[in-house]
Amino acid sequence: MPEALSLQIVPFEPRYRQAFYTLNKAWIDAYFVMEPKDHEALEHPERSVLEPGGQILVALEGGIPVGVCALMVSERPGCRFELAKMGVDPVYQGRGIGKALCKAALEKARELGARKLYLESNTVLKPALALYRSLGFREVTGGTSPYKRSNIQMEVELY
Repeated sequence: MPEALSLQIVPFEPRYRQAFYTLNKAWIDAYFVMEPKDHEALEHPERSVLEPGGQILVALEGGIPVGVCALMVSERPGCRFELAKMGVDPVYQGRGIGKALCKAALEKARELGARKLYLESNTVLKPALALYRSLGFREVTGGTSPYKRSNIQMEVELY
């Protein structure tokens, strides 16, 4: 395992486009298959995430992108954003990078005036679900998903 370096969470820049794609495709391919909405968001992050008003955060260790996550504009009533497209390089997993990204995303959503944050996941992703629950996310029902793999939906109150 690499020696611990100084973690930074920075906003997306075009130079991180490949990392956003690669880090997400790796976890999706490991557990599921890429779906149309994945291709759209990962291949065109500026158009799919940023232009509608979302954000992408990048975790850097020693200047190297090792994790990413997005706040995508949500269509779910009462939720301005959806926490989505979070991936951490497997070599760097277990070091709190996912938690740091989630906390930064929660703070960014608050800064942007969101009162709730929504996410979709799958119950096979047990470490991710444990992380979300530790940050206050609770399971909700009632929404439809564009993802075949989604079998759990969660929300957290941000105030």
